Amino acid sequence: MLGQDFEKIRKHLKERILYNKQLLGKEKERSQLLELLKKTITNGESNSMLLIGPRGAGKSTLVSSVLSEVESLKNFHKDCIIVKLHGLLHTDDRLALKSITFQMHLDNAIGDKIFGSFAENLAFLLACLKSGEKQTSKSVIFILEEFDLFCAHHNQTLLYNLFDVSQSAHAPICVLGLTCRTDVIQLLEKRVKSRFSHRQMFLYPGPSEDSEKSDLEFALERIKWYLQVPEKEHILGRKEWNNSIEVLVNNKDFQGAVQRLIDLDLNENTLKNILMKCLYNMTGTPITTKEFEHELFLLEQDDMVLILQDLSPLEICLIISMKHHRDIYDNSPMNFEMIYSRYLKFANKHLSTQKVPRPVVMKAFEHIERLELISMVGQGDSRLQKEYQFFKVLVTSLQISEAVAKMKLPTGIVQWANSSLV
Repeated sequence: MLGQDFEKIRKHLKERILYNKQLLGKEKERSQLLELLKKTITNGESNSMLLIGPRGAGKSTLVSSVLSEVESLKNFHKDCIIVKLHGLLHTDDRLALKSITFQMHLDNAIGDKIFGSFAENLAFLLACLKSGEKQTSKSVIFILEEFDLFCAHHNQTLLYNLFDVSQSAHAPICVLGLTCRTDVIQLLEKRVKSRFSHRQMFLYPGPSEDSEKSDLEFALERIKWYLQVPEKEHILGRKEWNNSIEVLVNNKDFQGAVQRLIDLDLNENTLKNILMKCLYNMTGTPITTKEFEHELFLLEQDDMVLILQDLSPLEICLIISMKHHRDIYDNSPMNFEMIYSRYLKFANKHLSTQKVPRPVVMKAFEHIERLELISMVGQGDSRLQKEYQFFKVLVTSLQISEAVAKMKLPTGIVQWANSSLV
């Protein structure tokens, strides 16, 4: 499978992974959310709900998938408006109100001036959507990303007014909050909490709780969905490609690699990133287990170990000194004098090279601090000199041992690192 057909397949699969709006294993949640939005759009019912789950669980993908379906409903754009707010962008109610005005296309009604209280402005905006003798009003769907950040706004005015309107019959609105904080309800003020419907949906990576599939079966199903070309795509070589993917997911070694990924991280984005890298690295042949394992190996690498590997022999000796001090004194804090004394004891006994001057050792110690491999205990004591400030080590003994094993160091340093005490 070479040349133009191969490139067409690769291009299609990249787009399939990048722009995917389908969530396998979340059909029940999708159905519930779709029903909720349809009630607001077609029946004029006001609702509010929180989508809670860790990052990468598919909250935003789920909402995008449902919105893409409701937008295809007849007269949707005539009957409904979608307003999207983000906690990282709209850091106060004034910015949020301006964004709501812009997304409702009511800039001409309000202009650049914001008058009265937030509640008065919101009521005016919703009143602008009413039309006809029966005062029918457009439905508004509010999507609040990083919902927990809106809880930090002054008096939670935005949330209070949105939930208040959703409880009243003034205008049909639906408020959807997306957050990764499971304690988000506790962040709401009492008056805000009383107006929230307390409807919550929890999303987690992997199959739904009522699914009979294992995590491995679910992950393999996702991989097949991402990597196989649908029948509706008339691309030469499609059957041959799909057969190769079928063989790949049934391979025991590949399944073992996927299980390692599950044990490491079941995040959907992590899986997509690995598959995208495999697609980029292909050279005319289908994805192999070896390519997948290579990308998995890079993911499994510990960043802290990589930082330790870049240290100079002097700096790694100081880190080893800290490791022994921590082991001997049961994780008690340490200062430069303690570490320097331990290092000197080793250097005088085992290192045949010229002794390193104290100021140079101090510079190495400060570099370790800047790399955040150690941190000062508490706020530190301004009355103490740098040599006597207490620090704690932020790397584990296992990380130090792994880094030392991968570095080209004198035998004496390696043996010292692996010894149990000095």
